[in-house]
Amino acid sequence: MKLIIAVVQGEDAQRTVVALTDRGISSTRIASSGGFLQQGNVTLMIGVEDAQVEVALQLIHENCRERSRYLTPVPPLAEPGEFFMAYPVEVQVGGATVFVVPVDSFEKI
Repeated sequence: MKLIIAVVQGEDAQRTVVALTDRGISSTRIASSGGFLQQGNVTLMIGVEDAQVEVALQLIHENCRERSRYLTPVPPLAEPGEFFMAYPVEVQVGGATVFVVPVDSFEKI
């Protein structure tokens, strides 16, 4: 048995959970935030038999995608009289960060 921990962007979470559920794979959804952008993420905890790992990873891959965002950086602290003009910067967000770890014991209570 394996535990899949998938950190996905909030926009992709619902679609991913539905795809997993449609294939009979249960997940636990935990709201989280992180990364240098501090945007909303969802951490999915998915317990599966070894034979289902590839199916779950494929579903995550199909439903979580990277996208471009333009963000304006926070200006540094400036001395009085200095002027700083912040320009939007394109960054890639989204996709998924996935960890697959072995499970020594599993109990459903």
